[in-house]
Amino acid sequence: MRLAAGSIAIGFFVMGLKFVAWFLTGSVALYSDALESIVNVVAASAALWAISVSHKPADLDHQHGHHKAEYFSAVLEGVLIVIAALLILMEVWRKWEAPSTLEEPWIGLAINGGAAAINGVWATVLIRRGTKARSPALVADGHHIMTDVVTSIGVIAGLIAAVLTGLKFLDPLLAALVALNILYQGWKVITGSLSGLMDVAVDVHENMRIRDIISHHSAGALEVHDLKTRIAGRATFIEFHMVVDAAMTVGQAHVICDRIEDALRAEIPSVRVIIHVEPEDEAKLPPGTTAIPFA
Repeated sequence: MRLAAGSIAIGFFVMGLKFVAWFLTGSVALYSDALESIVNVVAASAALWAISVSHKPADLDHQHGHHKAEYFSAVLEGVLIVIAALLILMEVWRKWEAPSTLEEPWIGLAINGGAAAINGVWATVLIRRGTKARSPALVADGHHIMTDVVTSIGVIAGLIAAVLTGLKFLDPLLAALVALNILYQGWKVITGSLSGLMDVAVDVHENMRIRDIISHHSAGALEVHDLKTRIAGRATFIEFHMVVDAAMTVGQAHVICDRIEDALRAEIPSVRVIIHVEPEDEAKLPPGTTAIPFA
């Protein structure tokens, strides 16, 4: 929550710097950079709302929690990025027909460079902390801001070349390249968020780690099969069937289940585990198998 709130404050500050740079120079490329900063502020506000909703406890209407709220924020951010890119292309078309000489270019570029440096530091913080907290909203916001940093560096380098060579068409050309890059980044944010909304499974590496944890702590069970996983925001849902001796008591089977669940919770943040216990006639491995109990 503090990081999301910080993004709003920093977003407003950086946006102000970039609009000052655009006002001083009249550069459409700097205008495109400033326009993307508006998206940063709106996206940060949406991320703050999404994170606050996702942390609400489960209720009667949302019995599995509110974790997916963050994906809606990320989708909104992707849509806003695309809109910003289209607005930039409209301005590029206007400037392309009547390119103008940049005013006070060095002061404007220096201000824009300072704004890019602030964004670079903050984007790194958001990506690292968001990844650690498994927050799609923070990670999406961080990647978008980092894209803004790359954009700013390209714009600054291109405008320096435009000033030194006197080629006026470089300004709208740079803005067009910025817009195309923004469109690409917006598409990546949207598609990544939609994967989360579609209950995507954990990746192969994480799946193998989960299997190893279960195998290591399933002493007393005969077999584990039908492992299924899905990710919803920072929560990971794990479900599988565990086969035990038909003569085993419910209490004994429950001890094994608790041991596995405790091990998974110790290794995976915000995990939700469902174990379906079955008798030995439901096993899928050949009788007498002593290897890792996965079918």
